[in-house]
This record gives sequence, C-alpha cells and structure tokens, in this order.
Amino acid sequence: MKKVSVYVPQSAVIEAVTPAYRLFNTANQFLEASGQEPLFDVEFVGLERHIKAQDGEYTITVSKLLDDVKQTDMVVIPAVYGDLPQALERNKPALSWIVDMHKQGAEIASLCLGAFLLADTGLIDGKRCSTHWAYYNEFRSQFPNVEIVDGAIITDEGRIYSSGGANSIWNMLLYLLEKHTNRDIAILSAKYFAIDIDRDNQNAFTIFRAQKDHRDPEILKAQDFIEDNFTEKITIDILADKVNVSRRSFERRFKSATNNTVSEYIQRVRIESAKRSFEASLKHVNEVMYDVGYTDTKSFRDVFKKVTGLTPVEYRNKYSKN
Repeated sequence: MKKVSVYVPQSAVIEAVTPAYRLFNTANQFLEASGQEPLFDVEFVGLERHIKAQDGEYTITVSKLLDDVKQTDMVVIPAVYGDLPQALERNKPALSWIVDMHKQGAEIASLCLGAFLLADTGLIDGKRCSTHWAYYNEFRSQFPNVEIVDGAIITDEGRIYSSGGANSIWNMLLYLLEKHTNRDIAILSAKYFAIDIDRDNQNAFTIFRAQKDHRDPEILKAQDFIEDNFTEKITIDILADKVNVSRRSFERRFKSATNNTVSEYIQRVRIESAKRSFEASLKHVNEVMYDVGYTDTKSFRDVFKKVTGLTPVEYRNKYSKN
C-alpha cells in the first residue's frame, strides 16, 4: 500500500483538500473491481485536529497530527485561501515536516496555490514550478529562485510535482495516479470524474495581467503607451525615445520590470485584445487580426496559438457568447 498524506493547511481551500482523497479511493475501487489489490491508503494530516477552511465556513477533521506521521509515500499540499503572506506564516510549522518526508523518499505534490507552501520549504529552489496563472507575478516576486513554467498544467521535477490553477489539480492527481497504477485506471477515473485527462496547459484561461508593481516610472510609461497604441507599429527605438532612455538600457530594464521582452509584451497585449473580441463577437478571424495590429494571417495564428494553446477559430468557437 502507498500511503498518501494530504496535508490540510491552515487557511485551506476546501475544494483543493478533498480531490486526492476521492480520486485515490475511487481508484482503489476500480483496482478491486479488476481483481487487483487496492493500492492507496489516504489520510488527512495537519497541525491541529480540527482545521478551519475558507473563511471558517468549513471545519476539516484530520486523522493524524504531523508529529504522528513518521513516514509516508506521498505528501499532497492543497491550495491555501485568502491573504497569502498570512497563510504562509500560519503554515510555517509544517515546512520542516514536508522537508523531512521528502528526505525520507516521499513524493511531494502541490496543488494550485499550494505551490507557495512548496516553494517556502526551499525544496524547489533552482527548479521549475506550476501554479495558478493569476499569481505568477506574486510568486516570482516572493520566490525569485524558482522558475515558473508559464501556462503549465503539470510540472514534474522528479519526486516534486506542482499543478496549475483551479481544476488543474485533477490533472495533476490523474498524472500521479497513472504513474502509480496504469493508463486504464487513470482513464476510468478521468471518465468517472468527467476530467479531460490530457489537458496540458492553462493558457486558454489566462488573462494577461501586466506586471506593473515595479518601481520603474519610465517602463510604466512605456507600458501605458503600448496598451494605448498596440494596433500601431511600435518599435523598441520608438519606446526608448518616448521615455528618453538608451535602447540597450531600455530593453534590459523592460525585461527586468515586466518579465517579458518588448516584443513578447506587445504580443500579449494584442492577443488579449483579440481574445476579448472573439468572446464578445462573431467577427471573422481576419477582422480581429487587423483590429489588433496584425496583417499576416499565419503570424497571427501562430502567435495566438502559442499564447492560448488554441487557434483563433477554436478559441472563438469555445468562448464566444454569441
């Protein structure tokens, strides 16, 4: 039997706590139905016997306190809720236990904003990580030694796993289930819970939020200019002249402040505008393309798919309100 310890964090998100318990126990039922032995022993563990989730709307009773768990095969770290710095502070007493379990051979899997707790352990310094796309900037600011994998649903760093936002947690758990059982059991479980087992990125759900919480006034001015004039031809020289900064210094400062090159930033602004147009209208792809400043169909399609994971037509068909 593989022991799966679901750490119920202080300030837990209830929807992120229960899926591992439900999925692995359901997989046990499928294994038994196929004449095999159940494989997973799932338990809730925590710093206290009774833990408040959300804004105190729920109380979760754990089966063991962390001090009583001396060995486990897998630690699942669900998402936390509310004020993140406060949540991290409340969970600091659990960090050494997570590290100890990993040293003893346990796999560690963070779900959504559980990545913040994972990163706080130091286990992924110099490694890659996934989390909810809306928190990329906050994560990068707090954990500069960890590489966020933009848009990833699952990141596998060898015994340390992390997932993207919200329902991506199910894809992570299915990934782990398939790894420890087989494809057939994973597919059965995916069908049972109506989950797209092979969804591999969260780009289609991403809303581009420009990094503006830096303290570089010239770059902020350049960002505002791009967002007001993205349909026009904008060059690095034009932007550097606008803010009276040398081209070389401007490029360096722009990348440092926004985590994007100038070209990437313009692309993201244009594609975000195109997404909103597809969502709100039935305009032809070429109309939207011209509206947001592109003149080449192939170039627009390639950039759109790179950013969202879908072609323009696929995105419009999926998200149009009309």
